[in-house]
Amino acid sequence: MVSYQCMECRKSIEGALVKKRVRCPYCGNKILNKQRILHVVVEAV
Repeated sequence: MVSYQCMECRKSIEGALVKKRVRCPYCGNKILNKQRILHVVVEAV
């Protein structure tokens, strides 16, 4: 699932809400940050 974070109020927003509107549903800000998941690869020694 894709999630975004508002740059103004810092609340997390689901991707389904962003497809309908490009604004934050909480404060109305237009700038949203797409949260990325970091993948870590661990090698056995």
